[in-house]
Amino acid sequence: MPDPTKDFLGAGWKFPPQLDSRGQIELVSQEQDVAEALRIILMTRKGERAMRPDFGSELFSLQFAPNDATTAGLARRYAQEAVEMYEPRIEVKEVHAAPDPENPERLLISIAYHIHATNADRNLVFPFYVSPDEE
Repeated sequence: MPDPTKDFLGAGWKFPPQLDSRGQIELVSQEQDVAEALRIILMTRKGERAMRPDFGSELFSLQFAPNDATTAGLARRYAQEAVEMYEPRIEVKEVHAAPDPENPERLLISIAYHIHATNADRNLVFPFYVSPDEE
């Protein structure tokens, strides 16, 4: 029997798009669809979509910035603004961004969010690559 609270979350294409064993477009649904939507929002540059030029995030303006506290603060702000604007199925609880201690070229953006329809809390860690901090 379908769960009406999870059906509300819908289904969408798996990202990146791929085919299943029958040659059909692979789909994701429910909470996985929300996580995929968040990745799409964060990975889309503003202006990239012709019919929705405001869709996406400003993260890519930081692509050549040093991996430091200032860049992390801007990344946190840009990620939070984009997700709050374009993903109505969730409430953003917290966003953190910090340089990855294992990779000087990677900034880790962690988004804690609450899915309204299922009353579930989830977390997404999004790796974003920037220039290493030169000393």
